[in-house]
Amino acid sequence: MRLPRLLSSWRGNRRAEPPAQTRSFDAQSGRRFGARANYASHGPETLAAGPTIRARARHAYANNGYIRNGVNAIVAEAVGAGIEATSAHPDLTIRAEIDSAFLDAAARIDAESRTDLRGLMAAAVQAEIVDGEAFFILEDRDGRAVLRQLPAEFVDESMTTELSGGGYIVAGIEFSALGERVAYHIRPARPTDLFPTAREAIRVPAEDVLHIFRPLGPGQVRGVSQLASILLTVNEFDQLQDALLVGAKVAAMHTGFVTDVNNLRGAGEGFSDADALGDISLEPGTMRVLPGGLDVKFNTPEQAKDGISFAKLTLGQIAAGLGVPQHLVDGDLTGANYSSLRAGLLPFRAKVEQFVYHTLVPQFLDPVFRRVVTDEYLAGRLDLPDLTPALRVEWLAPRPMQVDPAKDAQAVRELLSMGLTSRRQAVASLGWNVDRLDAEIAADRERERALGLNFTDKESSDDE
Repeated sequence: MRLPRLLSSWRGNRRAEPPAQTRSFDAQSGRRFGARANYASHGPETLAAGPTIRARARHAYANNGYIRNGVNAIVAEAVGAGIEATSAHPDLTIRAEIDSAFLDAAARIDAESRTDLRGLMAAAVQAEIVDGEAFFILEDRDGRAVLRQLPAEFVDESMTTELSGGGYIVAGIEFSALGERVAYHIRPARPTDLFPTAREAIRVPAEDVLHIFRPLGPGQVRGVSQLASILLTVNEFDQLQDALLVGAKVAAMHTGFVTDVNNLRGAGEGFSDADALGDISLEPGTMRVLPGGLDVKFNTPEQAKDGISFAKLTLGQIAAGLGVPQHLVDGDLTGANYSSLRAGLLPFRAKVEQFVYHTLVPQFLDPVFRRVVTDEYLAGRLDLPDLTPALRVEWLAPRPMQVDPAKDAQAVRELLSMGLTSRRQAVASLGWNVDRLDAEIAADRERERALGLNFTDKESSDDE
């Protein structure tokens, strides 16, 4: 076959890459290359720069409020209260059984028993943004799958070697001769260990590891922090803030200098102490009378010109690098209105939706659903005539908060009345399962009738 020979050739070329010091992730080097900038293959570039950028990105997230605010905004938009799974099985009864079984499993899927699947979704998105990648191990506990999150550095980045049979390991990830991921080599250490362990890495099959990351291009094996493009700007912004703060402190040092105009005390002589001048301290609403022949001058330190406007420009650059509207970074809504907020939020939400359904769903949520349903089937807790159709699932993200909910509701109503969308799609856009919603509405109506309540007529009369 031609493919193994191609991969073998690629691995041979990989060893001939230029040394690490010539690579040009600005966030790794700490300086801008300008006209000398260059970028080689994605694989070697990202492997060389990834660990350094990850450490700096973690520092920025932990210490910079703007970065934390922007990252948390992306996490909130991507996951919200949690992305809900709904089985796509053609049989409604079996679909309900699968949904119920998965809901129970999702509630106790965290190996550390601190949260549920919704919380792990948020943790995965945050790690993917800050670290550039998120790792989870699927463990078996009493016949049920649980998820344990691992720090990215636990997958041995120092392990890169060739294997017999054409396989190879790159940065702790083992590939077959066909280029398929077959295993991960994970160091046996505790997340609280201060120093890296020297113990040999453990080989974990790829089907038990979830690796979530967005590659910059083909050939990339490990993720790079999504903050890489703004880390230098963030550092410079911190320096700008420090400079403006020092300037403000200097400007606040209101100092007066008393000059003996007539030189009554002799050449070069100063005042021996403040008592020689009497009380000349300043207080609001007071007037001081100085002896004749004395003059008072005050310092007038200059502050940095255009400092605030430049800081806003820098915050805009940081927001653009994060891919979020600027007000989600600095919280400043000065001059904002409905149109500007909507214009800023729409492309942001489109990018987040793309990440959710192109990365988070196929790399994290789908494998978790398939593993849980398979375990339930093999353990006999799910009675299924065939496993394959039971593995199909749809993920419904929660509807984002709307700038003007009334206008959006009216738009959906018009689409439904014109036949341009279905009620199932409209309900799904709200983050709900239409079958569950209809069952809940039916139960509410039955309860209202049993109690002699009638809210429907009131709603109809209000509409009139």
